[in-house]
Amino acid sequence: MPGNEKSEVGCLIAGSWVTSGTQSDRVGPWTRRVVSTTRQADDHDVEKARWYARRGARAVARMSPAARADVLERAAAEALNRRDDLARLLALELGKPVKDGRGEILRVADTFAVAAAEARRIGGEVLPVAGWARGVGNTAMTYRAPVGVALSITPFNAPANLLAHKLGAAFAAGNTTIVKPPPQAPASSVAVVQLLLDSGMPPEAVQVLHGGGEVGAALSAAPEVGVISFTGSPATGNAVARAAGAKRLVMELGGNAATIVCADADIAAAAAVCAATGYSNSGQSCISVQRVYVDRQRYDDFLDAFTGQVRALRVGDPLDPATDVGSMVDDEAAERVVTWAREAVAAGASITTGGSRDGATVTPTVVAAPPADARLIRDEVFGAVVSVVPFDDFDEVIATCNDSRYGLQAGLFTHDVRRIVTAWRELEVGGLVVNGSSNFRLDHVPFGGVKDSGFGRESPRWMLDDYTTVKTLLLRGMSLFGEVLFGEEEA
Repeated sequence: MPGNEKSEVGCLIAGSWVTSGTQSDRVGPWTRRVVSTTRQADDHDVEKARWYARRGARAVARMSPAARADVLERAAAEALNRRDDLARLLALELGKPVKDGRGEILRVADTFAVAAAEARRIGGEVLPVAGWARGVGNTAMTYRAPVGVALSITPFNAPANLLAHKLGAAFAAGNTTIVKPPPQAPASSVAVVQLLLDSGMPPEAVQVLHGGGEVGAALSAAPEVGVISFTGSPATGNAVARAAGAKRLVMELGGNAATIVCADADIAAAAAVCAATGYSNSGQSCISVQRVYVDRQRYDDFLDAFTGQVRALRVGDPLDPATDVGSMVDDEAAERVVTWAREAVAAGASITTGGSRDGATVTPTVVAAPPADARLIRDEVFGAVVSVVPFDDFDEVIATCNDSRYGLQAGLFTHDVRRIVTAWRELEVGGLVVNGSSNFRLDHVPFGGVKDSGFGRESPRWMLDDYTTVKTLLLRGMSLFGEVLFGEEEA
C-alpha cells in the first residue's frame, strides 16, 4: 500500500462482495491517515446473510472431512506466502510492528494446519449398550455432526489469528460461519477470509458483515446461529450473551495477567522475558504481562534489570522491521495508559521509565509498587505499562493474584516443583506458564479462562466440541456384542 493508497473493504454476503453503500474509514494510529474504507452492513444484509447461512450450512455439511482438511492445509501454506503483505496490513490498521505481525501470521498458518488435522480426526464411537441388561440385543453409535451456523466476533488486537481459530475450527467441523470483524481491522480480517476462499473454501462456508454493536447484536439474536465464539471485553460479551439467548457460547473476555518471580528464579532471564512479552503489540493482549510480583529478596535486582530491558525496546514506525513497540489502537487507549500510571504515582507508586505518549504511541512504562487498589492492578489496562510489586510469602502472593475478577493465564518463574504444583492447583486461572510469563500461547493447546475472563476453550481440538453436536443411532434387534443374558440358554 504505497503512498496514500487505501484498502477498499466490502461485505461478503451470499457469495458476493458488496462494496456500495454506507462507508466507514479507519485511520491508522501511526500513519494518522485513512488506511481502509469499509462498507457497513445494514438490516437487509443481516436478513440476506441469515437466509444464505441456512443454505450454506447444508452445503458445507456435505463436504467430507478430507476435503475440508485439504482446504485448510492449502490455506496454511498460503498464509506463509502472504505473510509480509498481511503483516503490513496489520501495521497500517493497528500500528502493530511488522515483526509482531509476521509472528501472528505464522500462528495463522499453524492454526489452519492444526484445524486441518482435527478435521481428519472427526468421528464417533460405538457405545457399550450391551453392558446393561436393557441394552442387550441392541447397538448404539454416535458421530459428531456440525452445529450448522457459527458466528465469529473477533477483536482488534490479534484479528488474523483469532479469526483463523474461529473460522478454521468452524469449517473443520463442517459449519458455515458469519464473521463480524473488528471495526479497527477490517482489511486485515477480510484478507484472511480471502486467503481461505483462494485456497478452495466454498463461498457457502463464510460471510463477512462489518459494522458496530448493532450488527453484532442482530447476528447474535439470529435463530439460525447455533454457536457464537466471541473475544472481547466482559461488557460486550455480556451484551452478546443477552442478545443470543439460549445458544452455545465460547467467550474469551480478557484479563489482568499476573506473573510471579520467586527468589530462586534467573532474574536476568525473567526480566528479559517480561520486557519482551509485556510490551509486544503495545501490551494489547489479554494475557500480556500486566502485574509482576517479585520476591522481596530479589525485587530491587529484578526492577533494575527489567527497567533496563524496557528502556532498550525500540519504539517507532511499525513498518520498520527493527521496531519493538508501535502505536496502540487509538489515542483514547494511549491516554488511558498514561492516566492510570499517573493515578498510581499519586497513590505512592513510582515510574522508573516511560509514562508519556505521543498520539497513540505510549513510551513503554514501568510502574513500581502501585497500591493493590490501583486501576493498573485491579482492571485490564490492555496497554504498554507493567506494574512491579514485591511480595514476602508465596501463599499470600497466590491469594493476591486470585483477588481479581479475571482469571485467564499466569506466569511463574521458579525451579521449585512444590511451588509449581501449588500454583497450578491454587491459582484461579485457565492456564499457568512455568519459567515464562503469562504471555505465551501455543495454538494447539487449550486456551481460555475462568471468572470474568470467560468460558470455553480455544484451540481447534477443543473448539470442535462446541462446533459439533453428538448424534446417536440406535439399532433395535441388532447387536455387535451378543444377545443372550446369562442363564437364558439353560432356561
